[in-house]
Amino acid sequence: MIVPMKKVCLVVQDKQQHYALTKLREVGVMHIEVTKTASEGFTHILERKAQIENAINLIMPFKVSDKKPAGLQKKADQDRRMDTGPRRGRRTSDKMGIEEIEPYSVDAVNAPERPDLSKLLNSFGNERKELEEKLVYLTREYGRIEPWGEFNPNDAAELAEKGVRFFFYELTPDIFSAIPEDTRYVTVSKGKNTVRLMVFDNEIPNIAPFRLPEQSLSRIGTELCTLKEQIDSLNEKIKNFANRRSVLEREMADINREINFETVRSELDKIDDIPAEFDISRISGFVPADDIGKLKAAAAEHQWAFVADDPKQDDIVPTKLKNNKLVNLLNPITGFLGILPGYNEVDISAWFLLFFCIFFAMIFGDAAYGIIFTLIALLGIIKTAKKGVPQALQLLLLLGVFNAAWGVLTCSWFGVDIEKVPQFLQRLSLSYISEAKTDELIVAQNLQIFCFSLALIHLSIARIKSFFINIRSLRALADLGNIGMLAGMYNVVLFLVVSNDTRVIPLLQVSIYLLAGGFFLSFVFASYEGSIGRSILSSFKNIISVVLGITNIFSDIMSYIRLWAVGLAGASIASTINTMAGPMLGNFLIFAGVILLIFGHGLNIILNVLSVVVHGVRLNTLEFSGHVGLTWSGTPYQPFADKR
Repeated sequence: MIVPMKKVCLVVQDKQQHYALTKLREVGVMHIEVTKTASEGFTHILERKAQIENAINLIMPFKVSDKKPAGLQKKADQDRRMDTGPRRGRRTSDKMGIEEIEPYSVDAVNAPERPDLSKLLNSFGNERKELEEKLVYLTREYGRIEPWGEFNPNDAAELAEKGVRFFFYELTPDIFSAIPEDTRYVTVSKGKNTVRLMVFDNEIPNIAPFRLPEQSLSRIGTELCTLKEQIDSLNEKIKNFANRRSVLEREMADINREINFETVRSELDKIDDIPAEFDISRISGFVPADDIGKLKAAAAEHQWAFVADDPKQDDIVPTKLKNNKLVNLLNPITGFLGILPGYNEVDISAWFLLFFCIFFAMIFGDAAYGIIFTLIALLGIIKTAKKGVPQALQLLLLLGVFNAAWGVLTCSWFGVDIEKVPQFLQRLSLSYISEAKTDELIVAQNLQIFCFSLALIHLSIARIKSFFINIRSLRALADLGNIGMLAGMYNVVLFLVVSNDTRVIPLLQVSIYLLAGGFFLSFVFASYEGSIGRSILSSFKNIISVVLGITNIFSDIMSYIRLWAVGLAGASIASTINTMAGPMLGNFLIFAGVILLIFGHGLNIILNVLSVVVHGVRLNTLEFSGHVGLTWSGTPYQPFADKR
């Protein structure tokens, strides 16, 4: 459900700006309406934020350890014996002459003498980057000249000064065979694809000679070793600060709060024509209707002028969703995809979650995979029960149960052949969709019918929701027309794709009536805005789009066949893996067979996850959303609040 919002405007005295914003942040319910960019006054804060982000990224790959390196621990013990006061950062030097600063204790974070941690790490990072760039260049240079062997480029330069001219060439055999006959050369090496020559006196016409290196191969090799040692040394220095990540993250949180505060402060609009000593500013934003009392009470307490009204049509109103705990399990998916309904749109979270679970189960289509997901989710829930179970684990549990249930009904267990599945598992399956009880071709046909029936139900729900949205307008009749076209096209699809049995022909006649009647209602009322005549005229102006609407309905229903097709592909991959690994399990190759099974089924699971993202999400965010009129154009509700 989309929470209703109120447009709010506050007026405060300029001399109380900072105090007012601090209190407003404590209330934490107002989404500030951003109309301007942040002032230049805190550009340095943004630069500082970037610096800290770089520092965190530098130490991120290294594992946090409570143990200090042996050298640093010994030095720390000496210092502790010599100094009983608060510890500061102490410098040591390594053989490269680069200062090494040992990690600081948390209680010394604010010590004025300590070097800036993020600046220090950034200096290490910049130095490492320069060394890595040089390493890449020299590695390529080494590979380029290695086939020529060891030689000193300075010798070639000295000979050239004395009048002895020669040039190096790397040629393909075809080009080598076509060089002028009077060319004086010595073959250095000759391979299948490359001929290396030393040519005397003059260059070969129209062919660029090989560029000589600046130093010998051995010198480059030595420098490469030195660079690697220097990079390793810098990595060790950076690693020593891995346990300072929490300090950097706390500083990052403080900076984000400061940026948020200053951004809001820049939004305060100065009210003109007021004497300087009475300067006042205003700030506007949006507050959930249920929380308006909190802000109103704060305004009365701190003597702020306060106005609240319903948002206007052209306001960019943020969207806040309020659903039960079950529907909120969809948050990991919508958060990952970054999708949110607009404020004036409809929330389909409950239907999205229900049908996504069904799509997930049909695409994976295997009970064993579902049980694996369920067990993983349960294990994660048990481990995180005290700290608070993440929604992602709860969602995985729900998806695993749906997947396992579908796999049981279809008698799909790791892609094992039906005749090898235990009898009690076969008896649990549903004859309509299980090859254990019904012929394979009939099951395939039944699954196709199920997919198209699911499409009819799914899209009809979308149109019914749209009907109730437009219930006070004649435009709702267009939604009824679209429901009729969906039902009519459903029968057409069954006849064309599943079965062209002549017994279906009476249904086709009904379908023609449904399509014709539905098209008429859609044509007349789809653009209704108070006048039927203008609505019909608008349909005539967009006649091509209106006619293509029937084709779109056909393609939307056909899209759901992907659930059967992708599920069938996954089952085929699982069966192929079993066929390949089966012969290995009965002999000395059993270990290789087990590895193949684990790798193969693991890869199949990954492919199915990608299929769910591509196909399972698409059917909700494209086909279903298109029929309900949802564009996912929402702006997330982000209250100005202290998030520490």
